[in-house]
Amino acid sequence: MLFAHDTEVSLVSTAALINTLPGASASGDDELSTQEQLVAFLDRVEFTGSRTGDAAELQEMRALRARLRELWTRDEGGVVELVNEFLREARAMPQLVKHDHWDWHVHATQPSAPVAQRVQVETAMALIDIVRAKELERLHECAADDCTAVVVDLSRNRSKRYCDVGNCGNRMHVAAYRARRRGGIPPTA
Repeated sequence: MLFAHDTEVSLVSTAALINTLPGASASGDDELSTQEQLVAFLDRVEFTGSRTGDAAELQEMRALRARLRELWTRDEGGVVELVNEFLREARAMPQLVKHDHWDWHVHATQPSAPVAQRVQVETAMALIDIVRAKELERLHECAADDCTAVVVDLSRNRSKRYCDVGNCGNRMHVAAYRARRRGGIPPTA
């Protein structure tokens, strides 16, 4: 584990949320266009706390995705600015909590706060760890030419280049293999 468990969970969940955007998703469509899709997403990432399941909650989460995506494209100063903005907006107050099957971790909002606010603050808290560890390069866009998904690289050697959304890594490796074969260059092991 590179970071605290809650930091890693938050980063992976945030990337999954961002990757529901049209063009970044496996289908290419907006994969967060219905209330049912939002409920399924929150269940899949095991996001706890209150939920309304209404249209307003869906719209807040849909709007949040673009703001969160900025964290993957800004430089360190820009990330810090946005993280601080997220925390100020929510009047975040970090606290250690333990609930359900989760061991001690940090929450900075109440469980009754709106889902989008809790996601925003949990992402900001995770980015604090990333910035302080000087590990922002672990957040990047997929290296596939035709993909706009974001990547969280939690590998030991910082080698993850492709997203988990589609088969980008496999597609790019196959394309490179075929290009080598066409050029008469034997494939490497």
